Amino acid sequence: MPVARVQDKVCIITGAASGLGKCSAELLAAEGARLVLADIDDAAGMAVAESLPTAIYVHCDVTSEADWQSLFAAADAEYGRVDVLLNNAGIAVLATIESTSLEQWELIQKVNSTSVFLGCKFALEAMKDTGGSIINMSSMAALVGVPMYAAYTASKGAIRSLTKTVALHCQQKGYPIRCNSIHPGGINTPMGHKALADADSSDLELLAGGAGAMGEPEDIGWMVVYLAADESRHVNGAEMVVDNAFTAA
Repeated sequence: MPVARVQDKVCIITGAASGLGKCSAELLAAEGARLVLADIDDAAGMAVAESLPTAIYVHCDVTSEADWQSLFAAADAEYGRVDVLLNNAGIAVLATIESTSLEQWELIQKVNSTSVFLGCKFALEAMKDTGGSIINMSSMAALVGVPMYAAYTASKGAIRSLTKTVALHCQQKGYPIRCNSIHPGGINTPMGHKALADADSSDLELLAGGAGAMGEPEDIGWMVVYLAADESRHVNGAEMVVDNAFTAA
């Protein structure tokens, strides 16, 4: 019998209550992972955890340093280590550079990019002796201009750059930690559908990934499994684009 791809790896997932986080949790669990699921939607997060064979749920506001400390402490108390961190939590607000308020800008940077900074910082402390994989959920918006999502695009670009910086830092320090980013195109999730509902007709092709149909959460979830697994041991500092060739055009 083949060995599960992430057998017994301890994986923290933020934004795990729905969408890409939930799907990634389900696929990782199917491949043998032990999970620590984090979100601010406690009812939905606990429901996901209860549906999986080996998972716990921890309330975590990813903008709070104290919550990150508690999250890693809970993982250590339950499983004794952390092998994988999926920085997945994020939000989006439909607003151009002219219509984005300072309050909106600061909130999106805090939830989307400052949270990844905090997650990477605590993951390095937890993994630098034992090794691991950090997976940061960015977006195709980090690679192209998206006029109707000015703050979101900037936040995802920050994740792309920070990912490469963390990967190189770990190499320089001799930490056995890989750090990669995933860049989805339009995906069939609650956030993806809200974006389509709010967008002008001129934006629909971009949000749908340019192929006339959105991708499915599993299209991203399997990339998460790959980056979490040892089979991707030589993949480091990479941006894994999953957008059905939209940004190749």
